Amino acid sequence: MEKPNKSILVAVDFSDDSQTALKWSIDYADRTDTTLTIVHVVHDPAGAPGYYRRDKEDLLLPLEEVAKDRFDEFLTGVTQQHPKSDALENASLVLVRGLPSNRILSVAEESGANHIVVGCQGRTGLPHLILGSVAHRVVQLSPVPVTVVKSKKDESK
Repeated sequence: MEKPNKSILVAVDFSDDSQTALKWSIDYADRTDTTLTIVHVVHDPAGAPGYYRRDKEDLLLPLEEVAKDRFDEFLTGVTQQHPKSDALENASLVLVRGLPSNRILSVAEESGANHIVVGCQGRTGLPHLILGSVAHRVVQLSPVPVTVVKSKKDESK
């Protein structure tokens, strides 16, 4: 009998929470011989216009190109912390444009992921109701299990 394919899709937005979610996914995948798909959804949110633009040169580049550069920098930092990870070395990288929750779910389906991991920024109260929560929406709509990972907040800030 053939073993079922084990595949995790982890969504990243370059935040500390998504970095923690990716590190959790790498550790889990390495221990369980699971493949990783790492996805970033290019989306310039209304609540944070210019999210990808860090300097004047970025203003002249297409949004996807700036997002890809940030994605590469983010992954380089994580790779330096996990230099011997087979799961990370063999991960599929996906950069797509759209609404984050919808695209996370569609990429999960397309890639055959049987588990989704997302970071959670922990918004509560009115900000959560107004802005919505990508993690919450993914949990609501996903046909596969979803793990929501929170990073530890620095209490000194």
